[in-house]
Amino acid sequence: MRLRPCIDIHDGKVKQIVGGTLDDINGADTNYVSEEGASFFGRLYRSCGLPGGHIILLNKAGTKEYLDDIRAASDAMKEYPEGFMVGGGITPENAESFLKLGASHVIVTSYVFRDGLIDFDRLNEMVSLVGKEHLVLDLSCRKKPSDEGDDSYYIVTDRWQSFTDTKLTHDTLDTLKPYADEFLIHAVDVEGKKCGVDKELVKLLGEWEDSIPVTYAGGVRSFEDIDIIRALGNDKIDVTIGSALSIFGGDMDFKEVVGYLNS
Repeated sequence: MRLRPCIDIHDGKVKQIVGGTLDDINGADTNYVSEEGASFFGRLYRSCGLPGGHIILLNKAGTKEYLDDIRAASDAMKEYPEGFMVGGGITPENAESFLKLGASHVIVTSYVFRDGLIDFDRLNEMVSLVGKEHLVLDLSCRKKPSDEGDDSYYIVTDRWQSFTDTKLTHDTLDTLKPYADEFLIHAVDVEGKKCGVDKELVKLLGEWEDSIPVTYAGGVRSFEDIDIIRALGNDKIDVTIGSALSIFGGDMDFKEVVGYLNS
């Protein structure tokens, strides 16, 4: 189990937002806005020996703000080349440019879904373009209540605003495994809320056999939550912690967390 650091960028600034609240009209519910630029976090994570972090660009692709996000991400990657994976608005048109900027991987969600289902033509296109070894699939999910009582997890896209028709199950993970180097999975219903982890989701991920690396994010608020992820995830699920960390205004000391997870 490893700590996977994060840099979430919105309007060119490092922020922590509440998952699922981001839209183009009202912005997002924001937990924290850093006074430090993205380059600061790139240097910090490099100094702590924390590779495999995630930079998420939160603005809509094609906007001025998205370009501001890219510039900030580039600053972080200059400080820690190959230390970050980049996601947010990734398509075949821009994927290679992020790798050239220094990203180890690109993180893709919305592009590989069409009409709520996995579009394997698009998925194969991305694999052919960047290679499986440079592709992370973001399968962030939330529960979708139904009249039949089937409160299953469904993958969400469009910055977590749109439900797909694809359930997050072991079969889905098995199907997508040949196309990706890793999976990144945010528990959207608890993301950014510091309300505790989604135990059911962590258990589901921990019980997946023959897995590739999986990173869980969402709801971590204490060292007890880290222990829960370690136990329910069978010590094979990595974790991203955002708003709870001291570097993002939270109560969990960053260096103490690094030492705890590296012990």
